[in-house]
Parts: sequence; C-alpha cells; structure tokens
Amino acid sequence: MKNSKEVENTFGHRLRVRVCGILIENNKILMAVHKGIGPRGIFWAPPGGGLEYGETVQDALKREFLEETGLDITIKKHLFTHEFFDLPLHGIELFFLVEKTGGTLKLGYDPEMEQQVLENMVFIDFDELQEKHQDEKHHLFRHCNSLKDLIKMEGFYSNLTENL
Repeated sequence: MKNSKEVENTFGHRLRVRVCGILIENNKILMAVHKGIGPRGIFWAPPGGGLEYGETVQDALKREFLEETGLDITIKKHLFTHEFFDLPLHGIELFFLVEKTGGTLKLGYDPEMEQQVLENMVFIDFDELQEKHQDEKHHLFRHCNSLKDLIKMEGFYSNLTENL
C-alpha cells in the first residue's frame, strides 16, 4: 500500500492511545473511510485519533471529530476499550458513544499525515457495513451484529484475543 510506510513512520514502533466516537443518527453509524490502509487498501472505522500529551480524553475526542467530520459533539458515555496489536502498530483505543451538537458533516483531514488517508465520511446502515469484507473494517465489528449490540459492548477487546 502506498500509505503503509507513512503510517508506519507516523504511528509505528510506539504505543499510541486513541479516542474514537460512535455517532448514530437515523439508525446509521458514522464511519471514516480510509484509503491505502490495511491489506485490501480500504479501511472503515469510526472517527477518532491520537491523544496528545497534556490533552484530556474528552478534549481529544472533540478535536478529532471536528478535524475529521466538521461536527461538534458531546460525549455520552464510555463504551469499551480495544487493543490493536499488529507490530509495528500498537494502539489502545477508547470508544465512546457521542452525540452531535453542531456543525455540518464534511470530509476533514488528518493533520498527522502528509498524504491524506481520509477518503470519505458517511453514515452507513449497519447491515451494509457488515457486508464489507472483515479486512476492510475495524476489528470491533467482529464482536457485534447490530447497532444495538455495538452500543451494549463493554469491557476490553483485542484483535489478538476474545473479549475479557
């Protein structure tokens, strides 16, 4: 993948803490579509990104949402934690249920990447998302079969182990 070396250089060889927001409207989930990421060159994941030193989790998630989606949000509750482990990438991801409070949905940017990987920002029906190849979407979607299941997820998940 053309972006894989930049992703490794930017995010690899260190532990990264990420915050991610689950935003649901009209029974659809907001997803960021990334290009040039993963084994199939496309990757669907909820919006979010890295926590910066000295930044609170809440401030980081609000900043990431605004950068990537153009939306202002409020955080409703912590849902679950996910560990992504595929060296050289290693991340701890905190997932939150969020609600839109303002702004207009648009395709934003990732300021950490020189070559932008965000291709689209869309609300998608969960069944349509489930039809996508498992390598094209975040590992968390292997642990739920509906939006209702997703919102009920709690605890710790990993791409290496089952729910703990």
